[in-house]
Amino acid sequence: MDWEEFAFQREEMVRSQLVKRGIKKESVLDAFLHVPRHMFVLEQTKHLAYSDGPLEILSNQTISQPYIVAQMTEALDLKPDDRVLEVGTGSGYQTAILAELVEEVYTIERIEALHTTAKNLLINTLGYHNICFLHQDGKKGYPEKAPYNKIIVTAASQSIPRDLLNQLEDGGKMVIPIGGDFLQKLLLLEKNHTRFTEKVLGYCRFVPLI
Repeated sequence: MDWEEFAFQREEMVRSQLVKRGIKKESVLDAFLHVPRHMFVLEQTKHLAYSDGPLEILSNQTISQPYIVAQMTEALDLKPDDRVLEVGTGSGYQTAILAELVEEVYTIERIEALHTTAKNLLINTLGYHNICFLHQDGKKGYPEKAPYNKIIVTAASQSIPRDLLNQLEDGGKMVIPIGGDFLQKLLLLEKNHTRFTEKVLGYCRFVPLI
């Protein structure tokens, strides 16, 4: 399958999976048109890269359904000068989408194989230079560069991690799946001094935040 065919599949993915489900922000849609999702999946599933669902990647982890990635991204209301913390690099696909939209991305991954593979792909192959890669426990965030304008968590937590909330600036937003192993609520949190407002974006299923 050549690049032209993949480009057609990206356009179809954006039209049928994102726009039709209500994703409106042009910058988000443009990022999905630009990032080559087929480079973030296993070789044997490249033909499914733009399908409407999650796919298995290395280390028994998954790359999320395109719509879920878009929904989480749009909910953050990203600005070009934002500094974003991502907890759970995974395949690096969400990381690339963020890097298309903001000035700085700090991404944390605890699984070494995923950390190494994503870093090599995003820096050496795709040429992103606004991403800082961290191989450590994501639940504790990265306080050295806090506060962040936005935080996105791509693994499910039983409760909202206090360490991450403390690293969010006043007025900042965080998207995180909260719940058990089989079904979670996708929450949008917004910080207002010491208080947080919550909005349920929908329901989802992510691997656990360990």
